[in-house]
Amino acid sequence: MARMSLASHPLLLGFEDLDRRVERATRAGTDGYPPFNIEQRGENVYRITLAVAGFAVSDLGVTVEEGHLVVRGRQPEPAPDGQILHRGIAARAFERSFVLAKDVEAIDARLHQGLLHVDLARRKPERTLRRIPITKTE
Repeated sequence: MARMSLASHPLLLGFEDLDRRVERATRAGTDGYPPFNIEQRGENVYRITLAVAGFAVSDLGVTVEEGHLVVRGRQPEPAPDGQILHRGIAARAFERSFVLAKDVEAIDARLHQGLLHVDLARRKPERTLRRIPITKTE
């Protein structure tokens, strides 16, 4: 039996990539690191906050790639001043991805006290009315 998806509904035209985006979102970042919050700060304003204690600005990268906000972090292995007897703090790399709607864009990213704040805003669509001429064919 063929699987019917929401995006394949006959009245939804041009949403073919919706299934792919939803599937990617469910697979992205399943390890839980780093922990994050998502807040709505206004009608069309959002903030994603990631707990990245120990990371410097130079260790982090925030990009938008094909409709996905991607946050990456890579810490260099610290050189010990002495002999390590127990290593409980590991230098760790991560990649966390968030699917963005087509009208949502990343505005700003700031690192403050171990928290990386990424602000997003939804562009208000222009209301347009366009008439499509009807031609008569014989």
